[in-house]
Amino acid sequence: MGVLVCCDCFFYRKSKTKPNGKKPPAEEKKLYLDPEFTKIRVVDFDLKELVVLPREIDLNEWLASNTTTFFNLINLQYSTISEFCTGETCQAMTAWNTIYYWYDERGKKTKCTAPQYVDFVMSLCQKLVTDEEIFPTKYGKEFPNSFESLVKKICRYLFHVLAHLYWAHFKETVALDLQGHLNTLYAHFIVFVREFNLIDPKETCIMDDLSEVLCTPAPLPVPTPAPSTPASAPSPSSQNHVTER
Repeated sequence: MGVLVCCDCFFYRKSKTKPNGKKPPAEEKKLYLDPEFTKIRVVDFDLKELVVLPREIDLNEWLASNTTTFFNLINLQYSTISEFCTGETCQAMTAWNTIYYWYDERGKKTKCTAPQYVDFVMSLCQKLVTDEEIFPTKYGKEFPNSFESLVKKICRYLFHVLAHLYWAHFKETVALDLQGHLNTLYAHFIVFVREFNLIDPKETCIMDDLSEVLCTPAPLPVPTPAPSTPASAPSPSSQNHVTER
């Protein structure tokens, strides 16, 4: 994925109106909430077990490892439908009733299509997670004081990409039979950011309905009772004998 611009001088804002000032269209049916699709996962256990900080692991090490993994997985997930996400099909970075914009450090708005926005996100994340001064990999190297805020920034941007995948490209994802992978990735990501308070709930509320469905552990299956066997007649040796006198 090519680098369009240097991303360090950009931050995000979002708007609930279209670029032309009109209000978004009336509520549409969210295909991704159909039980036929939400039930499809690639794992069937409680994802919270995967995100809880192990006792022997440093918090920053844990955040760095998971953040890098989520960046790679979300980038890969987006690549599966990238041919359908073009400047014509996705003229803005949309997710439900929200359109995300980029502004430079002086507050100047940059018009951005969805593929451009995703390119900005992935380029920035790639730059951060491969920077040895921010995501150190050598033993004894300290994490910077700004590390947690940068992790939060990465997670916020990655959430925008996931939200856009569901809102604009879920049909293509289903056509590729990848909805199980997307559902599992999304649920794992949301459980992770909630565990460590990495994204403001106001940011993720546009997808709360999906989060509620996917992040609630599936109930354990009710065990099927074994078929009962008919009682056998008592054997002659076990019957009481009565002697007449």
